[in-house]
Amino acid sequence: MGHIALGGSLIHGKPVVWAFSEGPYEYHYPLQPVNFPLTFCNHHLWDGSFLFTLSSNAFTGQLPGELSNLINLNDMRISDNRFSGKIPEFIGKWKDIEKLQMQGCSLEGPIPSSISGLTKLSDLRISDLRGSRSSFPPLSSMKSMKALVLRNCFLHGKIPDYVGNMEKLKTLDLSFNNLTGEIPSSFSSLTKADFIYLTGNSLSGTIPSWVLERNKNVDISYNNFTWESSSPMECPRGSVNLVESYSSSASKLSRVHPCLKDNFPCNASPRQHKSRLFINCGGKEIIIDGNKYEADSEPRGASMYYVDQDQHWAFSSTGNFMDNDIDADNYIERNTSSLSNISSPDVGLYTAARVSPISLTYYGLCLFNGNYTIKLHFAEIEFSDDRTFSSLGKRIFDVYIQEKLVLKDFNIEDEAGGAGKPIVRTFTTLVRDNTLKIHFYWAGRGTTGIPVRGIYGPLVSAISVTSNFTPPSFKKKRNYVAIVTGSVSALVLLVLILGFMYRKGWLGGKVAEDKELRDLDLQTGVFTLRQIKAATKNFDPANKIGEGGFGTVYKGLLSDGTLIAVKQLSSKSKQGNREFVNEVGMISGLRHPNLVRLYGCCVEGNQLLLIYEYMENNCLSRILFGRDMSWRLQLDWPTRQKICLGIAHGLAYLHDEESRLKIVHRDIKASNVLLDKDLNAKISDFGLAKLNEDGHTHISTRIAGTM
Repeated sequence: MGHIALGGSLIHGKPVVWAFSEGPYEYHYPLQPVNFPLTFCNHHLWDGSFLFTLSSNAFTGQLPGELSNLINLNDMRISDNRFSGKIPEFIGKWKDIEKLQMQGCSLEGPIPSSISGLTKLSDLRISDLRGSRSSFPPLSSMKSMKALVLRNCFLHGKIPDYVGNMEKLKTLDLSFNNLTGEIPSSFSSLTKADFIYLTGNSLSGTIPSWVLERNKNVDISYNNFTWESSSPMECPRGSVNLVESYSSSASKLSRVHPCLKDNFPCNASPRQHKSRLFINCGGKEIIIDGNKYEADSEPRGASMYYVDQDQHWAFSSTGNFMDNDIDADNYIERNTSSLSNISSPDVGLYTAARVSPISLTYYGLCLFNGNYTIKLHFAEIEFSDDRTFSSLGKRIFDVYIQEKLVLKDFNIEDEAGGAGKPIVRTFTTLVRDNTLKIHFYWAGRGTTGIPVRGIYGPLVSAISVTSNFTPPSFKKKRNYVAIVTGSVSALVLLVLILGFMYRKGWLGGKVAEDKELRDLDLQTGVFTLRQIKAATKNFDPANKIGEGGFGTVYKGLLSDGTLIAVKQLSSKSKQGNREFVNEVGMISGLRHPNLVRLYGCCVEGNQLLLIYEYMENNCLSRILFGRDMSWRLQLDWPTRQKICLGIAHGLAYLHDEESRLKIVHRDIKASNVLLDKDLNAKISDFGLAKLNEDGHTHISTRIAGTM
């Protein structure tokens, strides 16, 4: 494959097309602005397939018609430029193209109908077009599609059913268009899709049940769905984002949580309203100049809703970082080595920051109405300020306050005069309906592969909000008769409510469990008992695949087709629900190829469940010593060596390498070594040694393990 690369070179001027009869050729230009026209030959066609990259330059003008001659092109990337004119019809001549990326390049829609002939496309990314609204492009013949991004392209009308039949689809992003109608029923077949983003449309109807039960990421926030009695009353926290997803009719329902309603209304009394708000985005709680910046440490963000304990603020995050080959994206960036020009008390605001690949909205909840001063704190902590390759990255994004654009193509590093330097942008705004919205959006600008793939999108270090008025005061009236009458009435009502909740079995348990799970810094999912019962067919004995010291293990199948292993902890465990969720919180962040992956947990009533990835070849003990000869395998010496090394790597990670939590397993044996379909060894039951002991430390001198 030939490779013509001008990505990230910041070349100015109009593009001139070139092609060569033989190769491979690779062109690298100085990564600095140069102001001369590019002239190359155009007398031959390329005889083989090749990549053509112009991303992250400053090219202007229309795409030249000579590009239509590149009939053997199989990868075209022109994102982040300053082109003009419409997307040309001649792209339909690139019959062999597999990847086409046109994000944030200033072209106009609509997407031409000739795109229907590009049947080999597996990766199509078009975003942030200019122009007027258009219909959904004809993509029904694209059976190989794995990544489909049509974000902010002025698309209107219904989503075609055939999109749900793209069996290989892994990422679908149709966010910030004007799509209407219901979510196609065919979308329930997108079992291989890890990410579905339908954010910011006008979709209606009821939210399908498969969305609410989905274990993979789906974001349908900012839509116009109809609420029914079977619909959720609160916003889920984890892999499904429903913020502002229901129509204005839901606003009249008091039992529906405000986060589901349009504009996130306040349901607190005026006495509970606030006039100040301070958030340390991505960081810990810190006090500066007498102001307490609240902690913001939620690690997830692909389709995430988070609200702080006191209900003073919340955020909604959408998007995953594409092409970075990382299983779990990092939505909090930390750096202490390259910060400069920051006073000692303030440094805590800039050592961490929240990032987002597409969209991030912070809410100030239940504020007094009036004028406010908003300060947005930034510092570029992912790029460097030196002469290394890491200094060449460009982060560019937009900022909206109360849905008004206040920063366009904002570049932290350029505005601050370098990486690692703080900059504060100050704005004033009017809060009319007690809710403040600060929206950060990536419009396809900036580099996406420098210094490494997956560094782009909005980054914010801290937010401060202060009123420009004196908040109203609420004086107590000395009406003792009213006080006594109200108190007695409240007491009687409380007794009646408690009695009803006790008879229904609602008192204490579920509320406390939910709060524990909300407070927990889980990096996994939270499952409902209903989901697990459906997956295991109500813990059918036929699905039992093992039993050990910690309990019984069942095979399960989630609604999206994911196989799971459910560990139902035995009643012998001395651990209560609080200890259980705390223990899960500690081990949820442990990720290694030789550790069994923890998908999540379930805490309901007396059920304590852990949900793991399913291992096709069960455990090493069954393969070596199982009574059922059908499980026995003849392992050759290279395979045995691979298994032993896998165990060693897993233990090394737990003990003294990169693990954030040092764990001594204390019960390594053949039955605790599980094998996947390729006979890769993965250690199970790590971090659970406390379940059957009375102490409170992770290291104990008491004899443990299997006799």
